[in-house]
Amino acid sequence: MTTTTAATTTPAPDTITSSELLSVVASRELAARRTVFAGIGLPTLATELAHLTVAPEIEVVYESGVCGAHPSHLPETIADAVLITGAEAVLSMPALFGCVLQGGHIDVGFLGAAQIDRWGNLNTSVIGDWDSPSVRLPGSGGGIEVMANSREVFVVMRRHNPRSFTENLDFCTTPGPDRALAEGIRPLGAGVTRVITELGILARAGVGEELHLVAVHPGVTVEQVRAATGWDLKVADTVGTVPPPTAAELRLLREDVDPGRVYLR
Repeated sequence: MTTTTAATTTPAPDTITSSELLSVVASRELAARRTVFAGIGLPTLATELAHLTVAPEIEVVYESGVCGAHPSHLPETIADAVLITGAEAVLSMPALFGCVLQGGHIDVGFLGAAQIDRWGNLNTSVIGDWDSPSVRLPGSGGGIEVMANSREVFVVMRRHNPRSFTENLDFCTTPGPDRALAEGIRPLGAGVTRVITELGILARAGVGEELHLVAVHPGVTVEQVRAATGWDLKVADTVGTVPPPTAAELRLLREDVDPGRVYLR
């Protein structure tokens, strides 16, 4: 069953997967942004959808050195050859990290993580004890440089629970600017400013401010989000409701962006 308005058709919530919800909502956050350093997975889905909707001039940069990527289909890794075809440029790693990132040319770094804390520090290394972890994760990649040098960072989290949104990270792979400053390092950017989850959107303005709840998905309450967060989550004075994905957004995502279901689950 769908709900019809004069402008659009909204699919029933039970027909939308978590990956589709996260990708659509994250893509909207890229409106008016130009240069995005995208991680593989949900960030890739979001940036590709944004290019077809709210940010037609978006320039996507990948860790493999590809700038202005125009792949014919979704890359499965950052080294996928499909990224090179039609790209504006392919740079060496020293040029990418030394000139593009450290030169301050990235508007948004778009990352994923296994854990995040209230200040936007990220863990993508291990769950559990470092010497004997219960789960060993991919590690940093270029995450540290992306966090330190992008003007702001968006994070997409598949799970919103106290283990993923935690008071204390099991390991800090990617320190945000607050933690970096405490160690005497001055990063260029604001760090994490948006976190998109299956429950809603968290935000912060930058250094000195912790993440707080600014919007929830339809049917989700503020109390649910706070209960699913491992710290005493602050809440905005006015909490918005995220508009659900439209039929048009879902059609683009399913038929144009990821018809092979590379990342959509």
